[in-house]
Amino acid sequence: MNSQGSIPDREMVDIANYVLNYSPTSEEAYDTASLCLMDSLGCAILALKFPECTKMLGPLVEGTIVPGGSHVPGTSFVLDPVRAAFDISVMIRWLDFNDTWLAAEWGHPSDNLGSILSVSEYISRKNIAGGTEPMTMRDVFTAMIKAYEIQGVMAMENSFNRRGLDHVILVKLASAAVSAGLLGCDEEQIVNAISQVWADLGPLRVYRHAPNTGSRKSWAAGDAASRGVFLAMLSARGENGYPTVLTAPIWGFYDRSWSGERFMFPVPYGCYIIENILFKTHPAEFHGQTAVEAAISLHPEVRDRLDKIEGVEIITQEAAMRIIDKKGDLKSPADRDHCLQYMTAIGLIFGKLEYEDYGDARASDPGIDALREKIRVRENSRYTRDYYDPEKRSIPNLVQVFFNDGSSTRAVEIEFPQGHRRRRAEAIPVLEEKFRRNLSTRFQAKRVKEITQLFSDRKRLEQMPVHLFMELLAMT
Repeated sequence: MNSQGSIPDREMVDIANYVLNYSPTSEEAYDTASLCLMDSLGCAILALKFPECTKMLGPLVEGTIVPGGSHVPGTSFVLDPVRAAFDISVMIRWLDFNDTWLAAEWGHPSDNLGSILSVSEYISRKNIAGGTEPMTMRDVFTAMIKAYEIQGVMAMENSFNRRGLDHVILVKLASAAVSAGLLGCDEEQIVNAISQVWADLGPLRVYRHAPNTGSRKSWAAGDAASRGVFLAMLSARGENGYPTVLTAPIWGFYDRSWSGERFMFPVPYGCYIIENILFKTHPAEFHGQTAVEAAISLHPEVRDRLDKIEGVEIITQEAAMRIIDKKGDLKSPADRDHCLQYMTAIGLIFGKLEYEDYGDARASDPGIDALREKIRVRENSRYTRDYYDPEKRSIPNLVQVFFNDGSSTRAVEIEFPQGHRRRRAEAIPVLEEKFRRNLSTRFQAKRVKEITQLFSDRKRLEQMPVHLFMELLAMT
């Protein structure tokens, strides 16, 4: 029972207990957290090349600097933790190139890094000013493990998108819970912060689907992360919560938004999500990663016969058909990077896929739309079963090209993308090179070497105070 005399909903208490009392012991979890941080920061730095992203960043009132605030990597901004959380998560998410979790709901748990890094740096500087020890990067990794787990376990059997709600509601949930824990909140205060998330409800998915697809999908996660920090800071100041926000008759979340049903949790909170997280080696919506891999592998067989292609078949999972099977005009990069046919066509024609391929210059090539029109997509029910199987969690696609003389390419089936746990060792060198390349778009070679060497020694990185780590990534 809380101070208001009510018994809080068990689902919120379980999260609060996990945040406060769980101590990860898995070395694989910490290794993967370091890899997630490295990859996410590289994505963030690369996003600074794009004016559409940079116009979103910085203080709301130009020129504002917050003493003791949080740095935004790759920039000179020092902001309050709420605004810094927005900026960092917007940068990480902008190019749709950060790590991914796929289940009944999908999402990107590294979206929470904006809240974790900004709050951790704020606390570190506050501690130093008060004469106590700063937080270390080990604390950041522990917070990451927990944020990934909260978002990912909630997503395993609870589909928000099927009810019209965007998956970033789970970013807000994880960011609020973990931020409250970092701020020193007790169980009741963490529950209060979580309850505010459910009282907020969440944004509609309208901005992810035609005819309204737009750039909000690139800053929605930043909005959710910053809102999570805001709610956590309110709770730390003593703001009350709503203990039965989920189960209250008529007005609670379950009755208003979940058809009176309750959330399902197939596994207890632990380290499962971060250990099974998916990394992107191609800048494509994750349900199409293996299709892109297959298309690139077929490029040598089709590059000299593009005008002879009669049809292309993609066999995929139900989730891909629901989310990224798109026909007709694609009006923006946001439309194109969520189109299975577009990303596959790029792989077949050019033998690679880069973020610039979603821009208007590349999209103006008439050969792309001509090939898109020849692509047929259908579901394989086994692929869908394997996609949901917790022992496999594959994301299969098969691509085959047919020519007008009756011949065809081989059928290339790829079940597990390069960033899958089963192919993690193969992916690590690719991710490290991706990180170096992304850093080089912003920093001089000496700084790139310093940062990459730090990430090559996890134990040394873990001991580093958070504020010094963030300074290393800042522009002066």
